[in-house]
Amino acid sequence: SFEGRVEVYHDGKWGTICDDQWDDRDAEVVCRQLGLSGNPKALSWAHYGQGSGPILLDEVECSGNELSLDQCKKSDWGQQNCDHIEDAGVSCDPFTGTDLQLHASQMCSDSPFHAASSAEGTVRLAGGHSPREGRVEVYYNGDWGTVCDDGWTDLGALVVCRQLGFR
Repeated sequence: SFEGRVEVYHDGKWGTICDDQWDDRDAEVVCRQLGLSGNPKALSWAHYGQGSGPILLDEVECSGNELSLDQCKKSDWGQQNCDHIEDAGVSCDPFTGTDLQLHASQMCSDSPFHAASSAEGTVRLAGGHSPREGRVEVYYNGDWGTVCDDGWTDLGALVVCRQLGFR
């Protein structure tokens, strides 16, 4: 599964994480640690149900670049001021990043230039209602292909817009 209450194993026991300071950067680290791609979302207030047993972590503050929660700033293990109604959850849903078309449309403003050649790495927008929107495609090895949306963000859309000559 790609979503649920986050539980950690420490010192021979499983426990939950309190949602104080819990945000999408923390969720990004959890998804990465589990080997899941998609659009990481942090969920609070025992969204996936209350756990039982110890609450092992609190005040988790990841930058989003860590490989595991253990590398994030956090309270000491077992030091917390929470109840299970505050159990943290995560969604690493691989199906929530499918709005490439919308992102490109929202990010690209007027004044494009159009590349005359199809050099390796050239990008284009296909299938949109205007030149400023559409499915992102890349020219590679003599053919046009689509771009997978795993990990796609507004920053990626901005890069594509700039590569196409939009402001």
